[in-house]
Amino acid sequence: MAAPIINRTDSTVVDECQAKAVDQERVEHARASLPTVAETDRLAEWFRVMADPTRTRLLYALLEAGELCVCDLAATVGSAETTVSHALRWLRTSGMVQARRSGRMMFYSLDDAHVRMLLDLGREHLRHRGSRS
Repeated sequence: MAAPIINRTDSTVVDECQAKAVDQERVEHARASLPTVAETDRLAEWFRVMADPTRTRLLYALLEAGELCVCDLAATVGSAETTVSHALRWLRTSGMVQARRSGRMMFYSLDDAHVRMLLDLGREHLRHRGSRS
């Protein structure tokens, strides 16, 4: 169902899209290829986790270092250890970061190559966009 349209002359809500699809075959193909609502909800949540600059910096620190403890991460990104610990909880819950215990110390690393690829692609995209501005 199309999103309601507000008629600009009298502010009434119209339940029907005024424009019709020009290429019905493409529309049907795109519709059939869409991820499920559950998938898009999970993906949006995943990107929401990355929307915090501290969490993103932690991900990039782990991308470069491979594995770091909380105190080393805090020193790397210039944040308090409590802030880093809180951010790591978010990153672990979302499946972006994994933890390994060694005695009393916890060491963190990126969960898998998909996180690495996403970070690399995101940074490359920003650099590409920056060169066109």
